[in-house]
Amino acid sequence: MNPEERTRIFEETEAPAKNGMAVLLLCSILYLAAIGLLVYASWLESIAGLVFLILYLCLGWIPFCGLKVLRPNEAYVLTLFGKYYGTLKGPGFYFVNPFTSAINPAAATPGHENPPAENVLGSLSKRPSTATTKPGKQISLKSMTLSNDKQKINDKLGNPIIIGIVVIWRVTNTARAAFNVDNYAEYLSIQCDSALRNIVRLYPYDISDEDEMGEKSLRGSSVEIAEHLRKEIQSKVEVAGLEIMEARITHLAYAPEIAAAMLQRQQAKAIIDARQMIVEGAVGMVESALSKLSENQIVELDEERKAAMVSNLLVVLCANKEAQPIVNSGSLY
Repeated sequence: MNPEERTRIFEETEAPAKNGMAVLLLCSILYLAAIGLLVYASWLESIAGLVFLILYLCLGWIPFCGLKVLRPNEAYVLTLFGKYYGTLKGPGFYFVNPFTSAINPAAATPGHENPPAENVLGSLSKRPSTATTKPGKQISLKSMTLSNDKQKINDKLGNPIIIGIVVIWRVTNTARAAFNVDNYAEYLSIQCDSALRNIVRLYPYDISDEDEMGEKSLRGSSVEIAEHLRKEIQSKVEVAGLEIMEARITHLAYAPEIAAAMLQRQQAKAIIDARQMIVEGAVGMVESALSKLSENQIVELDEERKAAMVSNLLVVLCANKEAQPIVNSGSLY
């Protein structure tokens, strides 16, 4: 990161605050006392006292604007006349400068509802639901879930696949989240889409060749790829003050246009593997049978009879249908 970019990165600082309950009691007592003094000054007909007390009553409510209530795992990012004032964290009742204002760029607004999904092949223009970022000025520090629409991406071999992920994340630096990006929730969603496309292009959907068994695939190495995906997203959202706790693949399938062809390919491979296993087992059984016949001297077989026996046994053991026995009452010659 060059010096110019570093100057644009905001770092979180603690906002100066006092005990809110003590300030509330003090302001309430002063306000009630001012009302009593106003009545007393009107009885004394003191013009100066009346003017002062009326001004106090008109402006005395301002300190109450500095009272803030925070629940666990929530924070206020405060600005004072456009400048970053500090972050208020921790559950409790606080008093801060009444002229400060809290901001939350990811707060839901009526103009940012998400459009309904039209099909399973979601695009980058269809953003996920941001229900985890509730309306309000508080920035939530809780662990939240982001589940983007399923995407159509080409894997390493160029096969189009449909893939979806879920990301567990939370805000760790409120100043970065509020000032370094426009909307940290949307920023995270877009970066998840970008990282997912970058990762999927590095791996094939599945491994089919025996000489590539050491290579990782999307279907067979989901744990390793999920960790790679988490690190990729984390590197992209560091500027927004977010921590990616976990990233997992929730949906993985071939695209509809090649799903039938890939299914036939898998079926053909399964048939070949099954046939290979059957043949290997049949050869072993035939070898064992010939060996037992020779050891026990049950029957003496020349090479031609052995060949005929091997042929018959392989047909019986490897056939798809049950063999129909034929009784030979004569001789082979």
